Amino acid sequence: MERELALEIVRVTEMAALASSHWMGRGKKNEADGAATSAMRAMFDTINMRGTVVIGEGELDEAPMLYIGEKLGNPDAGGPEVDIAVDPLEGTTIVAKGHNNAMSVIAVGDRGTLLHAPDMYMMKMAAGKRAAGKINLFDPVDKMIEVVAEANNKRISDVTVIVQERERHQHIIDAVRDKGARVKLFGDGDVGAAIAACLPHTGIDLFLGIGGAPEGVISAAAIKCLGGDMQAQLKPQNDAERERCIKMGLADPEQLLALNDMVKGEDAIFAATGVSDGELLQGVRYLGDDMVETHSLVMRAQTKTIRFVRALHNVEHKPNLLWK
Repeated sequence: MERELALEIVRVTEMAALASSHWMGRGKKNEADGAATSAMRAMFDTINMRGTVVIGEGELDEAPMLYIGEKLGNPDAGGPEVDIAVDPLEGTTIVAKGHNNAMSVIAVGDRGTLLHAPDMYMMKMAAGKRAAGKINLFDPVDKMIEVVAEANNKRISDVTVIVQERERHQHIIDAVRDKGARVKLFGDGDVGAAIAACLPHTGIDLFLGIGGAPEGVISAAAIKCLGGDMQAQLKPQNDAERERCIKMGLADPEQLLALNDMVKGEDAIFAATGVSDGELLQGVRYLGDDMVETHSLVMRAQTKTIRFVRALHNVEHKPNLLWK
């Protein structure tokens, strides 16, 4: 993949974030998601690449745009052949309610490198580069906390574990508190939470919990760029879901998935733009006089370069914004 592709991809997440931000707090999650998806699709068509969606809005009969298997980009330009994982609006309910942590996110890898994760539950663990390779997903929670505390040169009482606020995670929350560490709860949007555990300036040391498998692969691409560690285990709920895992090439549907199982090879690109304020990024700001501000993150695994991009957009010159 050419290095220029990273900056092209962040233009796509910017446009999706701008389009969906119009629906912030309006109680209409489907309209917000539709706006993000349409804007993202239009921008992808301007990029010199030959992309295939491996994680998208659903199968062809479920999603009119950005469906699994859809071809994206401008193939006539002869750009790189890549896998694409997208979540045009991670946090549709967040936007509908006007809450924090909504983002537009994209992961890109060379063709055949991204796990084609089905839409099912996945148990996930993520930690920063200092603890990389030292934790196993199947370790007890108290042992994980001891490892990240030592790796990050912290006392147990200073360790922060970020966990989605769900009843299914109460045993994790109780274990963290029993160990004497701190819990940071979040509502929706676990891609941002997983990434936050791998960035030292967030103060978060460990991410644990069960969430969506597609979001897990997108998170893995970002964490590979950061040099952190992520492990996961699919949680099929029935025979149909187990069969889908086997068709993906997993002989054991509940095997331990290392970072390199989810994102193969040496390179990957991740981009995200904040829609509402969150752990990683500020949300879209309307400044008046048709000026709108976005905050984005874009990074590449091969170079480990991390860029935070602040952009000012004049919406009069954004013809693809559906809410104009």
